[in-house]
Amino acid sequence: MKTRRANSRDKILAAAAEVARETGPGSLSLDAVASRAGVSKGGLLYNFPTKAKLMQGLVEDYLREFEQALESRATDNGSESRLAAYVRLSADDCEEPKPSASWIFSAIAEDPDFMTPIKTFKQQLFERLKDETPDIKALLVCFLAIEGLRSMNLFDSDVLSQDERRLLVASLLEIAK
Repeated sequence: MKTRRANSRDKILAAAAEVARETGPGSLSLDAVASRAGVSKGGLLYNFPTKAKLMQGLVEDYLREFEQALESRATDNGSESRLAAYVRLSADDCEEPKPSASWIFSAIAEDPDFMTPIKTFKQQLFERLKDETPDIKALLVCFLAIEGLRSMNLFDSDVLSQDERRLLVASLLEIAK
């Protein structure tokens, strides 16, 4: 029974990610997600009682995938520090077009704890990077620059040209050695 729930939860999250990519997270419909996942709306609501909880599930799923990619990259490429792997993965992620982040404000209004998993993930990541990076100044510069790049990307306020972003990432990778 537990496996079935995990499978339906995974199917729902995969369907929600597809629908969100097609329509934008702010236009995500629970009916559309249930239909795409092949579950009843009741089944969807059993796993995710609100749209905000579904969105939080999507964010948590993204964070797990990012963590796995970071671990894979850091262990597969012994010459690259975890900080450099974080810079590369984040910069690559920022190159992908993102829908408007207005849905985040709705999710936060519905559930003030919506940002908790993101904050926890970032705190744990920063602490791990701090443990592994001998130069705290390099870590601070890289971490804050990448988080700024992510924020500009998320809120569609990127003021850097593509060449400037490439220069920034190259500079951060030099610092992150």
